[in-house]
Amino acid sequence: MSKSPDVLPLAIPDEAKERLKFLYLAKHAHWGGGMHPEDGNHAIYHHEVRTSLESLGINLAVEDKYDILFDHPGVDFVFPLLNRGGFVNSEMMIPLLCNMHRIAYVGAMPFIRGVGDDKSVSKLVATHAGVPTAPWFCYRRGAPVLEADCPTAERWVIKPNASSASWGISDAFDWAGVANAVAGIHGQGHDAIVEPYLDGYDVQAAFISSDGPKALPMLIYEREDTQKLWTYYEKRDLVPNTEKATLKRFDDPEFAPRVQEMAERIAREFEPFDYGRIEFRLDKKTGEVNFIEINLNCNLWSEKVVAKSAAAAGFSHAQLLETIIAEGLKRNGLIA
Repeated sequence: MSKSPDVLPLAIPDEAKERLKFLYLAKHAHWGGGMHPEDGNHAIYHHEVRTSLESLGINLAVEDKYDILFDHPGVDFVFPLLNRGGFVNSEMMIPLLCNMHRIAYVGAMPFIRGVGDDKSVSKLVATHAGVPTAPWFCYRRGAPVLEADCPTAERWVIKPNASSASWGISDAFDWAGVANAVAGIHGQGHDAIVEPYLDGYDVQAAFISSDGPKALPMLIYEREDTQKLWTYYEKRDLVPNTEKATLKRFDDPEFAPRVQEMAERIAREFEPFDYGRIEFRLDKKTGEVNFIEINLNCNLWSEKVVAKSAAAAGFSHAQLLETIIAEGLKRNGLIA
């Protein structure tokens, strides 16, 4: 994989814009901008993507429900952001429906999407790739919840195994707290993953496909309080976040080459996936780096990691989306 200086924007040929029909599918695709009472800034994000897609001059249909794909929708290519549909494993629904109709789409195949969204299995992939990963255990719903399976720690983090934006995250300092948190997640219909709390900073390694997979400039969240859990409500701007955190370029001469090499090893296991980010926890005091999770088809809002990494490589938001689509069109034989 080549680094960001070699990442150049791709363009959809004018003849393809005339010939092909595109579908943008997102929960808040018809939202007029502004915050949503439950999903917060996610609605702003979906509106921004729609606006950027419309600026490309493509023949674009816009929908917000899976139903549009129950029968063939008469389109050639789907740009799906309806990843969280309110039921378990919903991230695989659109790729499966597209496969049924033999319609091309942005993103990885359904099985790879499932592997990426299953935090426990993605850690197995990282371990297979030889990348350091802290011990963990996934308490599957319906399976025994045994203390003997819990990794040793003084503080644990418990979250839904397929959560996004830190939905349902909590911490605990004893087994009773862990067991209660797991029971709460199981009660909501999800598997629960338990792992030690790792101190340090989140390093984000973003990738896009532009004539093949490319690594974008890495970013790091520099935080005042590395012991604090970020919640869903804070990430969605639904409650005030008093903690200062800065997302900035990560080019530390000691750690950046190590993290980049780890990220490329993991990314190789998931290709092709069009775009995504791989998260690591870096403890600068000890020098430890651990894989945390991979997020395929993750948030493309201009305020989030992939878009900011792409901006650092010289991409506008519209160029980022056009590049992702153009690569998908090439891979599926819709353009040369």
